Amino acid sequence: MALSTAFTKLFGVQHPIALAPMGGSAGGALAAAVSRGGGLGLLGGGYGDRDWLARELPIVAGGGRPWGVGFLSWAAGVSAVEQALEYGPRAVMLSFGDPSPFVERIRATGAAVIVQVTDLEEAQAAVDLGADVIVAQGSEGGGHGARRGRATLPVVADLAAPVPVLAAGGIADGRGVAAALALGAAGALIGTRFQATAEALVDPSIAEAIVRGRGEDTERSGVLDIARGSRWQTTKYTARSLGHPYLDRWRSREAELAADSQARRDYQVDVARGDVPPLPVWAGEGVDLIDDLPPAADLVAALAAQADNALARAGRY
Repeated sequence: MALSTAFTKLFGVQHPIALAPMGGSAGGALAAAVSRGGGLGLLGGGYGDRDWLARELPIVAGGGRPWGVGFLSWAAGVSAVEQALEYGPRAVMLSFGDPSPFVERIRATGAAVIVQVTDLEEAQAAVDLGADVIVAQGSEGGGHGARRGRATLPVVADLAAPVPVLAAGGIADGRGVAAALALGAAGALIGTRFQATAEALVDPSIAEAIVRGRGEDTERSGVLDIARGSRWQTTKYTARSLGHPYLDRWRSREAELAADSQARRDYQVDVARGDVPPLPVWAGEGVDLIDDLPPAADLVAALAAQADNALARAGRY
């Protein structure tokens, strides 16, 4: 049976499950498949690459189901958001940075504004901004998040009420969805689990690493962003990934790495030689629960059924 929440009612979707708009890997086919399965597929607009958006937006927009798109507030330009809005998304999600420059443009099209927060100060700011949905991201999640974040779900849900809150971070099966609902969320935003699906835009080696990975193999650090010359503000945001040689080499020495231009050139040489993976494998602590590569639409239905069963069992106690 469908789990009806404020989130499902707002977007007219069957299940309280949203695809995390993972930059690059949450392409049009994956977002469309999640929406087709009854969730809300969010395209990973990331930095706002116009060519990438031009290729992927028509795919998800042509799916005939509610969908959205996500951007990095600190990196994506207004023009990229406007490009996405031309395709009629039901929602635009903004993460990491000040979302305010984009909000009025989004609202003018009738799309909902989803704001991801990593601490209570950001949660209050999102409420004050009038966000339609707030995503409370915990530190368990894969990929980027706050170095010293605190988005304790019941606290954020209380602070934001009646604005619906989605839980994010470390959720990889239906039991995690059920737990989020029990803690006051209106649904779950799921990333790593959807990277290991048939439609994800990831190299097969990354999907295989996620299937083989374990939670204790993940680590939150700024090392890989510094080594790659990424523009992320690593004093504020770190990223959780599976193990990597440069994590072992530079652990607890981020400032030293940032000052060592030769070390960063060495990283590029090591990538070119194939001595290190070309991309980090971003993965959350729930990676232990991932052991297959299903079609994303089937996965949404399976997560929802498992969540419903978990809540039904809990009701018997």
